[in-house]
Amino acid sequence: MRWSIFGGVAALLMAAGTALAAESEVELPERHWSFDGLFGTFEREDVRRGYEVYRNVCAGCHGLTLIRYRELAALGYSEDEIKALAAEQTYTDGPNDQGEMFERPGLPSDPFKAPFPNEQAARVANNGALPPDLSLLVEARAGGANHVYGVLIGYEEPPADFPLKEGQYYNKYFPGHVIAMPPPLSDGAVAYPEGVEATVPQMAADVTSFLAWAAEPTLEARKRMGVKSVLFLIVFTGLLYAVKRKIWLGVKH
Repeated sequence: MRWSIFGGVAALLMAAGTALAAESEVELPERHWSFDGLFGTFEREDVRRGYEVYRNVCAGCHGLTLIRYRELAALGYSEDEIKALAAEQTYTDGPNDQGEMFERPGLPSDPFKAPFPNEQAARVANNGALPPDLSLLVEARAGGANHVYGVLIGYEEPPADFPLKEGQYYNKYFPGHVIAMPPPLSDGAVAYPEGVEATVPQMAADVTSFLAWAAEPTLEARKRMGVKSVLFLIVFTGLLYAVKRKIWLGVKH
């Protein structure tokens, strides 16, 4: 039994290593993101456009179940806007006074609704493939935001000697270059504000920014706290040194 457990763990580690190696073999596009670095922040306009891309394109297949509608307030949405967005979805609740479940409009406190009731239904609707939940996608993938952005813009015709099965697509930035998801974006797929052209690269960058925010909504607060902590430690260290000098000033060494 012990050896079987060790064998299972070893197999899992080998599989994880193989997956990471496959991802590292792909040279991802390098892009500067506003949220990178110690002082990086989310550009609210980019993230809001990215939410519209998610809502109109991605939400039909991919869930975002770790985010609640009320958290959109951090992106500048008003209370009325959030209520309206949540009410677009219907949720099963209950039981009521008669002991029966019932349907109700969504509330700001509800998580984003999953597009399928269960994994099997998701696979049936997607030719056996399981669309991943996007809540932590940017944090979970090697390459982070560059990986997500690369996959969204990486669809192209396969080389002549690269065979694909039915329902498969060639993507130069996806590990192994074979992906089951059809190209999700096309120019003009989402109505953008005047002055911003809804091209595939622009929408890919915006939805990647939104998913980066969704993966870590507290990123900016954490960075601010980190900077404050470092400054406090610098000042505190200086005070300790000054106190030490004061105490030992009259002591002959």
